[in-house]
Amino acid sequence: MSSNAPVEPRHTALDALHRSLGATMTDFAGWDMPLRYASERDEHLAVRTRAGLFDLSHMGEITVTGPQAAALLDFSLVGNIGGVKTGRARYTMICRADGGILDDLIVYRLADTTYLVVANASNAQTVLDALVERAVGFDAEVRDDRDAYALLAVQGPESPGILKSVTDADLDGLKYYAGLPGTVAGVPALIARTGYTGEDGFELFVAPADAEKLWRALTDAGATAGLVPCGLSCRDTLRLEAGMPLYGHELSTSLTPFDAGLGRVVKFEKEGDFVGREALSAAAARAESEPPRVLVGLIAEGRRVPRAGYPVVADGKVVGEVTSGAPSPTLGKPIAMAYVDAAHSAPGTAGVGVDIRGSHEPYEVVALPFYKRQK
Repeated sequence: MSSNAPVEPRHTALDALHRSLGATMTDFAGWDMPLRYASERDEHLAVRTRAGLFDLSHMGEITVTGPQAAALLDFSLVGNIGGVKTGRARYTMICRADGGILDDLIVYRLADTTYLVVANASNAQTVLDALVERAVGFDAEVRDDRDAYALLAVQGPESPGILKSVTDADLDGLKYYAGLPGTVAGVPALIARTGYTGEDGFELFVAPADAEKLWRALTDAGATAGLVPCGLSCRDTLRLEAGMPLYGHELSTSLTPFDAGLGRVVKFEKEGDFVGREALSAAAARAESEPPRVLVGLIAEGRRVPRAGYPVVADGKVVGEVTSGAPSPTLGKPIAMAYVDAAHSAPGTAGVGVDIRGSHEPYEVVALPFYKRQK
């Protein structure tokens, strides 16, 4: 029997805490998540200058274990996962046989034969289904661990100091895109030096039952450093300034990694076949002979904000399309990412604008990212 009853959104282990903090909640990929607590601009600037604390428990964790776990992931994903050392992580993608991007992922090698695949919330079931389907014939287990983890992130220049005050883990020895098991505020955690903000920071995978204790400990530890709770709204402007793609905007099944300017994640040199190899080889050759549209940055000369789907224009013609746009708290101007024809993609190309409800607003073409932290 089918039901037309609306599907209730899922709630993270921190739902009551978010509401007690006065968060504005929003439905995101089937989860009721904090959009902002107060000013999204203030939250954004806190991450750029001090630190911010995020609940990212909507992300999709999938564990792959077994003697052929690496072989399964090398077959299923476009990256060389077998080459990832224990304790390190890699950004990669999972594609269809026709080369279309199903999702972008971070894969952590937790042990010799154990990997943690982290998918976007909106694609987690798709990624899980694809891995299960592709696991046939491999001596490996694919396990849905979405309910096994809560994920907190502390991001920003003050984040190392804040985290050091509540853990004995060797954070100085923890490189970017690496992870180690440890204890944070008395809570067992996988501590990863990863993030989606363009800042230094950490993502902490813990049991859902421990999430509130960890959130409160980090809040207390970061109080004097200016740490604030942050919602998904500022996470989006932070990643936009950092030039990081978002699935459903810069990435989709209609694009291959080469169309998205991310062909470097496809490792043809790895051993064995992988899903999409033939189509991606053709896409790579096509990109050489017929350059696809290029993902560029656009900075407004005026105040009007471009949104996804708005046409990019030049000489009275459409030459591209905006994929993401927002006011930039760091630059103080509206910015956007857009795919544009190669002929109009060079930084400084004159005469490029965005059609905002019939008005051609002038925009400067720039290379991505808009913002790069000083190391």
